[in-house]
Amino acid sequence: MVLMKTTGPEGLRWYAVQCKSGESFRAAEHLQYQGYTVFHPVMQREKRQRGKVGHVLEPLFPWYLFIQMNPLQDNWVPVRSTRGVIRLLAFGREPVPVPDTLIETLRRQVSDQPLIEEGPRFSEGERIEITDGPFKALEGLFVHGKEDERVVVLLNILQQEHRVTLQASQIQGISKD
Repeated sequence: MVLMKTTGPEGLRWYAVQCKSGESFRAAEHLQYQGYTVFHPVMQREKRQRGKVGHVLEPLFPWYLFIQMNPLQDNWVPVRSTRGVIRLLAFGREPVPVPDTLIETLRRQVSDQPLIEEGPRFSEGERIEITDGPFKALEGLFVHGKEDERVVVLLNILQQEHRVTLQASQIQGISKD
């Protein structure tokens, strides 16, 4: 049997808090207002909303977050009555501490997560290449658009210029080697 360190500095331990559906951000915010140290691991994800592609932060564990408390000094009652919180995870009546090593591992994983780029940044008239879709591998000129939505490019097809609307993720800049 392997014993894991669960006690941090000054008797502080981490505990898992179960949140109401979709309310882990609210619970984390209210617990922080009350002075608790909260760890709410999140990840960035690309998501389509109202026809637009954007980046959103989503909880790594949608129903849970972690709170650091001293089991001998801190009062558990305010945690249980915080908006968005259902309960502290417990066996019987005793909340169960989460090993510090697990929290440290999660912190490393979340901090090592690559940041999602906001998309290509182009100037009007800049040469681009289409990387996906029916026009893949064609070159054109960037006309306008937002980096996280749709963009308009100018393509020369059959000796005529055509404006084509694409997702920003479908184009990339051409290096000037």
